[in-house]
Amino acid sequence: MVGTDDVARMRSQLFFEGDDAGRRISRFWLLLVLAAIIAGAGVAGDSTATVIGAMIVAPLMSPILGIVLAMVLNNRRNLLRCLATVVAGVVVVILIGFLVGLAKVEPVTAATNSQVAARISPKLIDLVAALATGAVGSIALLRSDISDTLPGVAIAISLVPPLSVVGMTLESGAPAEAGGALLLFLANVSAIMATALAVMAGYGLLGSRMTAKGKTRRWRRPGVLVIAALAVIVAVPLVLTSIRLAQSTTATDKVSQVASAWTETKGWTVVSVTPTAEGYSIRAIGPLPIPSSADLSSALDSAGLSGTIVQVELIPEVRQQLRPGG
Repeated sequence: MVGTDDVARMRSQLFFEGDDAGRRISRFWLLLVLAAIIAGAGVAGDSTATVIGAMIVAPLMSPILGIVLAMVLNNRRNLLRCLATVVAGVVVVILIGFLVGLAKVEPVTAATNSQVAARISPKLIDLVAALATGAVGSIALLRSDISDTLPGVAIAISLVPPLSVVGMTLESGAPAEAGGALLLFLANVSAIMATALAVMAGYGLLGSRMTAKGKTRRWRRPGVLVIAALAVIVAVPLVLTSIRLAQSTTATDKVSQVASAWTETKGWTVVSVTPTAEGYSIRAIGPLPIPSSADLSSALDSAGLSGTIVQVELIPEVRQQLRPGG
């Protein structure tokens, strides 16, 4: 169970109130701006280590957990304050990402950047991972004896990097990729809030009716319903994306098997099979003569892939024997 002292400690960690509120607010914005710059540089430079550094510095998780604590304590003032802080922080990070994108000559998109590619197609497993890391973060908040796990939670839960990707892809003219990155951020936020609510309920805080001054207040359900609805709304597109990716992977494997069987009979080797907007791109290498693509078309039809648009790139492998000094 959580006592009055625990509630006071959590308030001091998550709420911007008290005599040192100004100092804590300035600290939050200083760290957030620096984290946004680091994340922007890491994404633009396609550097995983730099992006991880931004995750550790980023302070966004605190006001997100503050929203949940304010709901549990029925503290409307701090609820609105934490909510406004999160919204303003999101806008600032996206704007900084946009400005970093302006400073880079080449467009920052998934086609050329692995950091972007890793954050534009969130799947259901990402929500599951976020739920688990959000639970750890909430428990670390409630139990001061395991607070040393928070740096690991900061790395596991991705908040600032997806927002940086949103800003950069918007600047690069890729709104669909920006939408995917924003969905990842919302999935992580909803997971943090849902698991924080569950953990607080498990520790007996949800129905405690505690306030900072020990007074009792009537607990209300709308906040819980909002969090639950947000988690469900975010989960739906993640499920659809997971299904679509699973179907795409299955079809890609099937095309790859047919292409490999076709090239092996000709002494050629398939280098890659890549999904494209129209269909698939197959790249193969081998000795002359170049095999007929008509055989591949027939094989695809036999495999039930008729109508699939396939672009074949055949690269002849030419070998020459050199005899220096001869």
